[in-house]
Amino acid sequence: MNFSMKRMKNYFYWLYFQYLMVTCGNDFEHWEQIVIHIFTTTTFTMLAYTAYVFIPIHLHLAYQFFLQFLIKYWCGYCNSKAI
Repeated sequence: MNFSMKRMKNYFYWLYFQYLMVTCGNDFEHWEQIVIHIFTTTTFTMLAYTAYVFIPIHLHLAYQFFLQFLIKYWCGYCNSKAI
């Protein structure tokens, strides 16, 4: 168990290092790093919240929209067989 925790810790260190490399965070002063971290965290938090709130609504509306065509197709198919 200790080995897996060490691997997870190393993985998070590696992710943080990748984040610093992508944002060039190691070139900034300390106060600039704090501003960049706050901006990045805020952006990803808003993205996650927006996805959580709006994607299910849009999927539901798309399902209802395409369900209308499916019902029309099957009702037309059933009516043509009855004749």
